[in-house]
Amino acid sequence: MSAVPLPPAVSAEPPPLRVRNRFASLGPSFFTELPAQGLPDPHWVAVSQACARDELGLPDDWAERESWQALQVFSGNALWPGMRPLASVYSGHQFGVWAGQLGDGRALWLAELEGPQGPREVQIKGSGLTPYSRMGDGKAVLRSSIREFLCSEAMHALGVPTTRALCVTGSPQPVRRETIETAAVCTRVAPSFIRFGHFEHFTHTAEDIEALRRLADFVIDAHLPECRDAAQPHAALLETAARRTAELMAHWQAVGFCHGVMNTDNMSILGLTIDYGPFGFLDAFDPGHVCNHSDHQGRYAFARQPNVAFWNLHALAQALMPLLSDADEAQAALEPYRTLFPRALEARMRAKLGLATERDDDRELIDGLLKRMAEDHTDFSIAFRALSSFGTADGADNRTVRDLFLDREAFDAWAARYRDRLRAEHSDDAARALAMKRVNPKYILRNHLAQEAIHRAQNGDFTEVQRLLKVLQRPYDEQPEHEAYAAFPPDWAQHIEVSCSS
Repeated sequence: MSAVPLPPAVSAEPPPLRVRNRFASLGPSFFTELPAQGLPDPHWVAVSQACARDELGLPDDWAERESWQALQVFSGNALWPGMRPLASVYSGHQFGVWAGQLGDGRALWLAELEGPQGPREVQIKGSGLTPYSRMGDGKAVLRSSIREFLCSEAMHALGVPTTRALCVTGSPQPVRRETIETAAVCTRVAPSFIRFGHFEHFTHTAEDIEALRRLADFVIDAHLPECRDAAQPHAALLETAARRTAELMAHWQAVGFCHGVMNTDNMSILGLTIDYGPFGFLDAFDPGHVCNHSDHQGRYAFARQPNVAFWNLHALAQALMPLLSDADEAQAALEPYRTLFPRALEARMRAKLGLATERDDDRELIDGLLKRMAEDHTDFSIAFRALSSFGTADGADNRTVRDLFLDREAFDAWAARYRDRLRAEHSDDAARALAMKRVNPKYILRNHLAQEAIHRAQNGDFTEVQRLLKVLQRPYDEQPEHEAYAAFPPDWAQHIEVSCSS
């Protein structure tokens, strides 16, 4: 496939971007260089000006500049000078089972571009068959592309480490999933798309320890230079991955995010949220919620995500063993996860409750609220946002949050403990409300909101995608003009199903 001619480079004035392409310097054992199978008759679906500006330093009119031909570039039909489309190879565990060789089956890495915050890799998803497509067609559909685009940018606005999304382009080209849908390409941006599975590949599939060493050294030198000064840089790499993953899991659990398919090939070595497929944000709080309709055993249920992440880190440690001194060194590198994750999550939950100080019984207070929410199926995001208006004065009217619970007496008992806790640290209601609203989002990407935007887009109206994006980019602001986006989900939202094809 690598012998097929690449799409033509844009011959007109190219954008003033510095191309680095450090990953491509690793050599052909890490990837296959090949052209995209571009979209016929492409059109814009949505763009993120924030991503373009912050990650790549592009001007606001980048998508409209005719000489740049951005629509053709990000539809796989053309290249800017210096771009080298390639599909990387990796392996991994899927649903806890070793799956062997995987790889970029429908994505192509285009280039590494120098941005305002450092080098950023640019990747298009839905660009056609690669040597790693297995039984797939290598295409993406409008539905899944819009979901990934919106969630990538929504997570960034929430402050969660994540890959970004630059744009979505669409085409009338038919693609078969459960039904016939239309093709699309989502362009993703990240410091790196290297996953746990890249390391697993060279240890377990290719059995190429020198390539494994080159990969580990590359990640350290290009992305984690602080590890180079450690006594054992490769152990430091593993420990950094463990620490970043612990922080990431605390973020996920605090905002009620379910990834849905936490395979090792979907875990970023830099601790980013990567590969948005059958994801979902919690509506009614249910620790056992499974957002992926394909996850029949509930392996990736919401409450299991932190333990799954630790399991995946053990898989990464096993892959790095040829570079480590012994199993004790690997275990020591993983150990920080055990202490960092619960501390990070408790700190975030304490902030969500507006607690300014730390006390020994905070865990009991937090768990008491979550138990009430689980038993009453209280909406996760709405309840925490409503708590920001909680008054500590005697006789304060707290009906806004109280009425969210079915068992009012049980809530009252918890609220009394909460009030006493706030009074003990002399909490000011007004100041606390402002602080809580900065950590408890009013707007999240609920499945029904995404589905409404997708439905309109499938009928040729892309305005709702862009409108929803703007709302989600300010999740903590009141935005009274968009109050409907913060409402309870409609009854029909309970029947939305997302799977690995989403």
